[in-house]
Amino acid sequence: MKRFFLLACVLCFFSGCKSVKNDPIKKVLSSNNDAIKKVADQPKHFELQIIYTAVKRKNNGKVILTDYKYNVDASNYYYPASTVKLPIAVLALEKLNGMKNADANTVFAVGDGETKFSFADDLRKIFAVSSNEASNDFYEFMGRDYINRKMKEKGLKQVRISHRLSAANSGASQTKKIAFYNNGEEVLIPSVRDSAIVPLKLNKILKGKGYYENGKLINSPMDFSRKNYLSLETLHGTMKRVVFPDNFPRKKRFDLSAENRELLLYNMQNLPRNAGYDPKEYYDGYCKFFMFGDTKETIPDNIKIYNKVGDAYGTLIDCAYIVDEINRIEFIISATLLVNEDQIFNDDNYDYDEIGLPFLAELGRAFYRLNLEKL
Repeated sequence: MKRFFLLACVLCFFSGCKSVKNDPIKKVLSSNNDAIKKVADQPKHFELQIIYTAVKRKNNGKVILTDYKYNVDASNYYYPASTVKLPIAVLALEKLNGMKNADANTVFAVGDGETKFSFADDLRKIFAVSSNEASNDFYEFMGRDYINRKMKEKGLKQVRISHRLSAANSGASQTKKIAFYNNGEEVLIPSVRDSAIVPLKLNKILKGKGYYENGKLINSPMDFSRKNYLSLETLHGTMKRVVFPDNFPRKKRFDLSAENRELLLYNMQNLPRNAGYDPKEYYDGYCKFFMFGDTKETIPDNIKIYNKVGDAYGTLIDCAYIVDEINRIEFIISATLLVNEDQIFNDDNYDYDEIGLPFLAELGRAFYRLNLEKL
């Protein structure tokens, strides 16, 4: 019996080693790097979720995508913050694609505003510096019912967009009218009334032990049930459909023109300094958490990061397709974690710089090194 027990222990040990060796996420999280280890040792405490997709190109042009998941559970709520701007931007371009006499350079105005923008302008702002106002323009253009319905039509079902970002009356059911201007003509898109917000019924929907509201501390968990919801799998699936549309059935793809998809991808990898922003304030890693979120160094020209980040309420998220054009490395990674050690929300006292950004940056670098080792 004793021998059997020892044999079982040995087999279990080698099985565990094999599991770590074959699973890139487990291998990366087993690192002794302090930034990784601090979070990896307490994944439940930090509500950590990770998805990694290995990309392999065959000689016949076919792309093989292999997914690995860690602690991923769509029933465990996390606040998606600005990552909702990715599906919103993609669907806005898809809707634009179905309009006559309009393209990404067509100017428009929202509501009674006199300021005119173009879709190209708003895309630049959304991905270069994560502009809330630009994303809210697209929200008004579609409305939440349209966004949620279209996502589900693509097979991306774990999503519920319910509100605008950092806007007064953000959850208002009535959208604002949109006026398009083309060749001196004005085309009006009337406002629509969306359905009422139904509270989410998910795990971890109540967070922390307190929160600030109107400057007053409320000593009870913060309720996120009426907030936006975008599971990590749905966010990751959105990225995969944008980057590798041919890997999905036509009805599950986003219907983008070649020009608009190219414009989208360009903006997703663009850096603030190339988009007209002051590099001292908006450094390269400002919206590139993986690999460069903990540094203000310049990102090398051979590395392109097509991504969307989010940070709010102590939650950090990044979803990225990372490419090294010289070493021919490419992979997709998405991750979220909560870094709010005092468990108080809306106090602007989160552990982004101390824990969250160092973890995501090192996580990205670790996966990059893992791919380098395979060359």
